[in-house]
Amino acid sequence: MLQPLREVFNEEDYPDVLVGLASADDAAVYRLDDKRALVTSTDFFPPVVDDPYDFGAIAAANALSDIYAMGGKPLFAINLVAYPSGFNLDYLREILRGGAEKTAEAGAVIAGGHSVSDKEPKYGLAVTGEVDPRKIVTKAKNKPGDRLILTKPLGTGLITTALKNQAAEADHVASAVESMKLLNREAAEAAEKTGVVSMTDITGFGLLGHAHEMAHLSGVNLRLFYDRLEFLPGALKYADDGAFPGGMGNNRHYFAPWVTFSEQLSHVQQDTLWTPETSGGLLISIAEESASEYLNLYPQAVVIGVVEPGDGHIHVQVSEGR
Repeated sequence: MLQPLREVFNEEDYPDVLVGLASADDAAVYRLDDKRALVTSTDFFPPVVDDPYDFGAIAAANALSDIYAMGGKPLFAINLVAYPSGFNLDYLREILRGGAEKTAEAGAVIAGGHSVSDKEPKYGLAVTGEVDPRKIVTKAKNKPGDRLILTKPLGTGLITTALKNQAAEADHVASAVESMKLLNREAAEAAEKTGVVSMTDITGFGLLGHAHEMAHLSGVNLRLFYDRLEFLPGALKYADDGAFPGGMGNNRHYFAPWVTFSEQLSHVQQDTLWTPETSGGLLISIAEESASEYLNLYPQAVVIGVVEPGDGHIHVQVSEGR
């Protein structure tokens, strides 16, 4: 899909584009001078929860996450809205309020927006932030021996699918909502303090899809330990019930050639790792000697694997010894 754009824009002709189409990273980066660069990204989607305020806050946190994943700090955002003609405007007001308050929590401001008429509500942000060009964090700097750290539990896609099927328990939905609304700001700040140079956020491609992007762009293999992974309350129950979103199958179909599972992992366990996440955590690659320092700064994170020499493959086993 990006090929026609690359035919028009040769990045070698734009030396101030530090991260663009060529690297397929979480956000684009444009250098202003030796100490400042703009980092920008966008994301939007239909409602994943029933409450419009929560939906707006989740969509905003999800869009802001790309800026954090690049080591940047958000400055301002533009609302992106699709909304059915004649539909209750109070619902839209709550969506926008949720997005605005979450953006303000990030220290940024909503500076405008655009709306179109559509059959289904959709909301998100185009976010612009600032980053030091010398401290850009990308997906492509994983090194053998690094430890892999995940900063949020998995399972938002399973729980929101169960919610759509009217099969989710209220407390499970509440836990998922709080996780999706949580900004990745503090996790990214801890990464900056510990010298992390490679990370990405876990969203629509699921853990394995985004992990493969890191492995492929860095020219390494990743080894993940299933028993180290944390899941939101209720998520594995809904997996056993078959509450997988449609995107799970798409991710499995596309990324499967680069993933090998231990025979001890069931198909259901495997599918939990293909499942799309909404406003998930950061997947961080950090030097072994710095991993404990990161966990001290951000103790809710967990070490889930290790980086090895290779060519973009992922091995998933039950535990570090098996």
